[in-house]
Amino acid sequence: MIKISEFELRSRLSQVKLLALDVDGVLTDGGLYYTDSGEEFKKFNVKDGLGMKLLMQGGINIAIITASTSTSVNHRAKKLGINYTFIGVENKLNVLENLCQKLNITLEQVAYMGDDLNDIPVLQAVGCPLTVADAMSINKSSAIYVTELAGGKGAVREICDRFLSIHKTV
Repeated sequence: MIKISEFELRSRLSQVKLLALDVDGVLTDGGLYYTDSGEEFKKFNVKDGLGMKLLMQGGINIAIITASTSTSVNHRAKKLGINYTFIGVENKLNVLENLCQKLNITLEQVAYMGDDLNDIPVLQAVGCPLTVADAMSINKSSAIYVTELAGGKGAVREICDRFLSIHKTV
């Protein structure tokens, strides 16, 4: 659901140099899976992965910023070739500001996708705040675009496809 005009959305997306993503509830369905031995694992969507790879090939950086400490996040990021992965983060905005400084971009050039309360400061600071269909209400209120798909169910790919149509990389 677009909460601004299509023209304004396309304009903002065209300025983005970095897509930063939360994990639980965005790249995954938010479920926590445990083996009998207590090992935690996550289910990622392969379509989201291809979308992120296509964006990176088109010159848009991808970052993962999560409060989760699950090492499966690092494994997924490495497999996709994502160079900026931050796990166990308490202050996501601080991490994002530091990354922007390193990449020599502004927060206005960042799209961030987050689904829960700890994502609100980032959503309120970036130029392109996004969220998933099953996000918390406050996140939906803070976003300029709410995906039709739920987290872990292709929502990231939905956003990637929007970027790709604007940047004409597909």
